[in-house]
Amino acid sequence: MSSLLRLHNSTVPSIARGVIRAAPVLTSRTRPNDVGGPLHVSKATYSIHGNIEGMSDPNWTSMIGRHFLTLRDYNDHEVKQLLWTAADLKTRILTNREVYQPLVNKSAGLIFEKRSTRTRISSETGFSLLGGNACFLSKDDIHLGVNESLYDTANVLPQFLNIVLARVYKHSDLDILAETGSIPIVNGLSEIYHPLQSLADFQTLQEHYGSLSGMTVAWVGDGNNIIHSLMMAAPKLGVHLKIATPKGYEVDQQVMKDTQELAKKHGTEIYTTNDPKDACSKANVLVTGTYWITLGQEEELKHRIKAFEGFQLTMTHAALADKDWCFLHCLPRRQEEVDDELFYCDRSLVWQEANNRKWTVMAVFLSLLRDHKVTTPAPKF
Repeated sequence: MSSLLRLHNSTVPSIARGVIRAAPVLTSRTRPNDVGGPLHVSKATYSIHGNIEGMSDPNWTSMIGRHFLTLRDYNDHEVKQLLWTAADLKTRILTNREVYQPLVNKSAGLIFEKRSTRTRISSETGFSLLGGNACFLSKDDIHLGVNESLYDTANVLPQFLNIVLARVYKHSDLDILAETGSIPIVNGLSEIYHPLQSLADFQTLQEHYGSLSGMTVAWVGDGNNIIHSLMMAAPKLGVHLKIATPKGYEVDQQVMKDTQELAKKHGTEIYTTNDPKDACSKANVLVTGTYWITLGQEEELKHRIKAFEGFQLTMTHAALADKDWCFLHCLPRRQEEVDDELFYCDRSLVWQEANNRKWTVMAVFLSLLRDHKVTTPAPKF
């Protein structure tokens, strides 16, 4: 498995109401990794972050200047705030056709070392829809550790941009960008996390069921960046998790330890197994992802084909789930992960899920750059 990031809480002190902003103070360190290679650790401490003036919810917090590298750094109120912001933007812009452009004169750099469909399109069109200018930079367009040190690039980017979204091979590169530069960094996917996908998943489930607390999500697949991000958010939303992975492809032990602590704190349950049917039993949501060819791991394909025998989701698994079950997939999808009958059935929410990638990344961009005041009622969580 890829080297994994040790997860930590960030401290966000509560203060009296009023718009108070401060840049984050960041530190990092490394420790040996059991599976080889250095394990990069980042911990963000936000010295001052107050509630937004005029908001009736006392938990509504200013996120200006923060990074979005992992949902581990966001508490339950903040995760719900991002989801509420996404729902607010979707209602106002998509449903009500409101022209809402709070990011006029703001510029975003979109750095992609890996190919992308949903993340690139959602972030580029979403930032533009909010009035800003999005600049796409592939690995062939920018000196990201090639001909120029990553440290120097991190210092150059703030001279032109207000925020950066980066999809990278190494999460440690995100850490360097965050620690060195002076603008918010958004994780567009790394080998460890994909937090934007998890926000879209939970927005989709909230829309579908009307609430999240008490539901059970079953993950069938690799212990990869998708499930790691789901694990960082689910307990905070009152969601139980059942995780089925083949032997040797389990989630990272430290991620599991942190999730167990979150589950204990928020009163949820987490269950692991090597049997997909066991995980799917009585679950409300069946989830799988692109585990056969996780981006950057194509060389492992031959080994994975054998290890993942029996892990293709079908209607047989759905028959074991709760009567109100639905299906999610991050995309792109392969037949080995889920068959056509399940993927294209009327219980599959994959297209709604893909659409919500746009509203959630817009919510993240907006929240890190400006204090947003919602005008729509709070979703039930």
